[in-house]
Amino acid sequence: MPSILVVDDDRATRHLLQALLAKAGLKTTAARDGSDALKQLRAKRFQLMLLDVWMPRMNGLEVLAKLKARRAKPRVIVMTSDDTPDTLLRAVRDQAFQYIRKPVDAQTLLAAVRGVLDTPDNVPPIEVTSARPNWVELLVPCTREAVERIQAVMTTLSADLPPGVLESVTDAFRELAMNAVEWGGKLDPSRKVRIACVRTNRVVMYRIADPGPGFKIADLDHAAITHDDDPIAHMRVRAEKGLRPGGFGLLMVRAKVDELVYNERQNEVIFMKYLNV
Repeated sequence: MPSILVVDDDRATRHLLQALLAKAGLKTTAARDGSDALKQLRAKRFQLMLLDVWMPRMNGLEVLAKLKARRAKPRVIVMTSDDTPDTLLRAVRDQAFQYIRKPVDAQTLLAAVRGVLDTPDNVPPIEVTSARPNWVELLVPCTREAVERIQAVMTTLSADLPPGVLESVTDAFRELAMNAVEWGGKLDPSRKVRIACVRTNRVVMYRIADPGPGFKIADLDHAAITHDDDPIAHMRVRAEKGLRPGGFGLLMVRAKVDELVYNERQNEVIFMKYLNV
């Protein structure tokens, strides 16, 4: 049975989290701060750590930094009400596996815990190559799970955008990032997609570059975007090819963003959403 270390300086929160995980059939141990957590890690191996950020003696970010030097270490879900860009990006850079906002929702936590425990051990970490709030750049393994994780972070970083803009940016990012890892990276975790998000007062811009050979829009007869005169023609093509229902992704992206630009090979894409100033 996987063993989970719950690290939080608030006693009531520790007990609540342990009770929730125990009810789900998971084994837990508690630590009251970062120093206590490192002591527990020296004595026992844990598969997962739920880690609060702001604690006395040693905070969660300091714990993450120390874990980087360890060969055997648990995956970490960071729990905090501090969703400032600096805190989030430091957590990702120091290889936190996932981020959950406090106060913790029970179903969100259990889904995150199960997702982390079910992820294969050989999946490389997400790498942060730029951590400036107005220029975030990442190298993301070609897995759907990695896209889900980083989307949660990127959405939190953009939480101050107007709701309609945030929804459009989030939907477009998810569709294009999933295309990149599925079609460009062939869901090979050893390959990486480069993702950059640049933000100014006037625009939010994403650049997504995958490791694949690219494609031609004209060859996507299974996608709605190639059938302007008949928006459901691609569904017959998908049925003939045995593909799952869908194919509206690129058409949806085009409708939600202000500009969508591909490079010549079409293995890199930029989309922009303009802000009202």
